[in-house]
Amino acid sequence: MIFRKLPGVSASGMGLRLSQKFVFLLFLSGLVTLCFGALFFLPDSVRLKRIFLSKTESQPVTVGSENDVREHLKKGAKDPEHLRGITSAKGETSTKLKALSRKPSVTNEAKTDKKDAGGEALEDMMLSSSKTESASKDEKVTSSSNQGANTDTSFDYNKFKKCLLKPPLGIEHGKPSDPQTLQRREKVKEMMKFAWDNYKSFAWGKNELRPLTRNGHIGNMFGGLRGASIVDSLDTLYIMGLMDEYNDAKEWVETSLDLNSNGEASLFEVNIRYVGGLLSAYYLTGEEMFKRKVMVLGEKLLPAFNTPTGIPRGVINLGSGTSWSWGWASAGSSILAEFGTLHLEFVHLSELSNNGIYTEKVMNIRKLLNKIEKPHGLYPNFLSPVSGNWVQHHVSIGGLGDSFYEYLIKSYLMSDKTDEEAKKMYYSALEAIEANLVQKSPGGLTYMAEWRGGILDHKMGHLACFSGGMVVIGADDGAPEKRQHYLDLAAEITHTCHESYSRSATKLGPEAFRFDGGAEATATRLSDRYYILRPEVIESYMYMWRLTHDPKYREWGWEAVEALEQHCRVEAGFSGIRDVYAQTVSHDNMQQSFFLSETLKYLYLLFSDDDLLPLEDWVFNTEAHPLPVVRKSCLQG
Repeated sequence: MIFRKLPGVSASGMGLRLSQKFVFLLFLSGLVTLCFGALFFLPDSVRLKRIFLSKTESQPVTVGSENDVREHLKKGAKDPEHLRGITSAKGETSTKLKALSRKPSVTNEAKTDKKDAGGEALEDMMLSSSKTESASKDEKVTSSSNQGANTDTSFDYNKFKKCLLKPPLGIEHGKPSDPQTLQRREKVKEMMKFAWDNYKSFAWGKNELRPLTRNGHIGNMFGGLRGASIVDSLDTLYIMGLMDEYNDAKEWVETSLDLNSNGEASLFEVNIRYVGGLLSAYYLTGEEMFKRKVMVLGEKLLPAFNTPTGIPRGVINLGSGTSWSWGWASAGSSILAEFGTLHLEFVHLSELSNNGIYTEKVMNIRKLLNKIEKPHGLYPNFLSPVSGNWVQHHVSIGGLGDSFYEYLIKSYLMSDKTDEEAKKMYYSALEAIEANLVQKSPGGLTYMAEWRGGILDHKMGHLACFSGGMVVIGADDGAPEKRQHYLDLAAEITHTCHESYSRSATKLGPEAFRFDGGAEATATRLSDRYYILRPEVIESYMYMWRLTHDPKYREWGWEAVEALEQHCRVEAGFSGIRDVYAQTVSHDNMQQSFFLSETLKYLYLLFSDDDLLPLEDWVFNTEAHPLPVVRKSCLQG
């Protein structure tokens, strides 16, 4: 034997001296202790834990969420195309981060078009065989889950309608009396029909349309779910009175929306687009099919909350229930704008199912956030779902943080102004934002900077431009002496965001704009110059019009319509552009689903009378899906 030839080792069974054995065993035990200590005591060691623990501690993936388009990528490639899209290992490009939080990014056409041309045909063949079983399976899942929860799922839709203060669609569908405003509204309706018709012609059943190549895009954000543009468009089509198109969409949802998928989905994106879209469609129409579908889908999201703190992880396999954090998120953390943008939809899931589990999950998130210390009263963007502690002290009202704040004030409004905890959290957060983030440029523009451990980054993202609307809808419910201050702050922020549009060659705004080095409300980096049909600026125009009736907001909205028509409309749909400052535009070949759900809906409402989806009765989720105010006393009376 080889060991017998080693000096100092006896021939009798490799007989080590007693002292040698002791040293060897001591070293071995120390090594084992070190390994298991790293496994169980380092912060959120997901990559190690997944080897030993249950599937809920699975490996982070390389795909991104809409909310990371800006924060994660600036660390990575220098290529502007890469900076606009989070790509998976397979070469797909993620769609939307409205949080990061909100919308997707410009995609890499060269890679994804090749994938579309080959792989999607096979996918369609495989999907078609299962679609005929989808509806019956969904109903079985709903039935078994309801029995397991021992709940009464009867929801009195007629009673709900009586609890509304006004008809949802107004007296004449919000038709304005002013001829010019009516003409502009009809133009927006025509844009919606054009976008929809091309989606139906070239991408039906896919998630989004690629208008230049005239094909569909699936992406990797929805865990195998399809038809994102269909579900996102249901309420827009219905509100605009495009009933033939709405009925086509409804039929597809009923027969072809297969919820029995087995893929990796963004909890945030599925919630705001699919859950929000189906809830809105049900409340507007009373179609029971939408309720059945959304209850099945809502239950599939619950395993994401199976963490030590109850803070959900960002990615979930809709089939197995396995969940994990985004691979790019620091130390396996969850994202504020993602786990903080569930409250509206989950409250309504509890209302429809008469099962309090959904409300319990989101109230647990709020309970933890109230308990932990907040630096200067601010909410950082990264939180560990294992320890419940902040991971980084980066604060943003744009990507990664945005819709968390939006959902605080909207939770209060949606509760019929009874959720005092949400109200307190919102106004406390707004006070901290004003004290630490709100800045005034040398040119007199008010903006919201980002905060990195006490150091300000004088940048404002397009995503942060929703905040003008957020501040104005909460102006009436804060301290009475601050009402005018909030109205002024909302107007100033909206003005700044309009300036980011008016200072570009295309009159469309960049992804982010800065206030340093002599620049004001302009993008100074090539990677910030793109526009992907985002709605946030127009969203604030709509709210400012509703609450002030200052005609300039309608004029600004019409400027945006003209710019969209001139620079984003192509032969087969609408496309984002890569540089808003270029005289000759380059298109990104993507008609985002949120363009149909948000951008065009907010424009239509801007040119409609206030009784179309009146704000006394409806609150819009962060994908612009209207959800009704919950009047408990009326519903239970």
